[in-house]
Amino acid sequence: MDELWSEDILGGSFRALTLPLEPDDEGPRVATLVAYEPDDGPAGDDPQQGGPTRAVLYVHGFSDYFLHTELARTLHARGWAFFALDLHKYGRSLLPGQTPGFTTSLDDYDADLEAAIAALTDRLAARRDGDSAPASSTASPAASSTACSPTPTVDLVLMAHSTGGLTTALWAARNPGRIAALVLNSPWLDTPGSAQLRSAAQGILAVSRRRPKTRLRLPELGFYFRSISDTRDGEWSIDPAWRPEAGFPIRAGWLAAVLAGHAALARGVSIDVPVLVLCSKASTISTSWNSAMLETDSVLDVTPMVRRAAELGPNVTIRRLPGALHDVLLSRREVRTQAVGIAAWWLDVYVPACGPCREDGRPGGFRP
Repeated sequence: MDELWSEDILGGSFRALTLPLEPDDEGPRVATLVAYEPDDGPAGDDPQQGGPTRAVLYVHGFSDYFLHTELARTLHARGWAFFALDLHKYGRSLLPGQTPGFTTSLDDYDADLEAAIAALTDRLAARRDGDSAPASSTASPAASSTACSPTPTVDLVLMAHSTGGLTTALWAARNPGRIAALVLNSPWLDTPGSAQLRSAAQGILAVSRRRPKTRLRLPELGFYFRSISDTRDGEWSIDPAWRPEAGFPIRAGWLAAVLAGHAALARGVSIDVPVLVLCSKASTISTSWNSAMLETDSVLDVTPMVRRAAELGPNVTIRRLPGALHDVLLSRREVRTQAVGIAAWWLDVYVPACGPCREDGRPGGFRP
């Protein structure tokens, strides 16, 4: 299976695996799993632990793809096996002739998530079987008496941004017991996401049923791209084919799918694991450029976001960060460093290392 992995566009420490999916009306579909595997060895490959015991799977938002190298390196250094997923028709998974980012149901991404979870599970098993010796051959009797099981259960955490946050929140609610925790980076959880979308929502459902790929004529502002791209006022090298300046065109069927997801949350869900929400302290939503967009969320209104986030389950932590952009992890260095530090600390509390050794024996150590 290893020969199917190849060097990723992010460089030698990142590997990529193409995941075939069922075709649709536009032809073949794939998702892409990215793994961070530096030369010093995968995180958590301690022979006494029998392999990694904690893993993160990161999911991007709309008009987006995985590029968060700092996040991968930081969590790896904290003992996490790190993976990321480019969903079908996005980024690494966007094939010629496909409508970028298009779907008519967020449930369509269940197949991507299931394929990614299966593949990362296989990857971690291969690391354990290929790189780690049995605990009895390497540990002293004293160490073995306190060591974890040589075949530990891996605690999986989903981490997701914006529309990816909506998708994974709904998936987690439908799939209790599958993950140890959920980390949401400025998730799009409520319909009042922007003034433009509020006005466009009228009649969307009717249009989406007749002509789902109809392009909605919304202003193409590009302000968020300006705040993150190193060709403008940001720090990040952005692939314009995978993350256009004005984003992918908004189509009726896609927006109807998002509105359906918002309606499902409004009816009420209960995610059975701890949830961390990271977002900006403030939003700047405008049809004209404002320098405040360099230190606030210029895409979504954080007020309805945090209100809906508080209703996701019995254990929700919300941290609003001054100076954060829509993608908190692409904010200026001091803000994103603070955000990753908060996430790492929170994860260590709720998903401590060596899950099989925890007293309650439950994934993530979650105590209701």
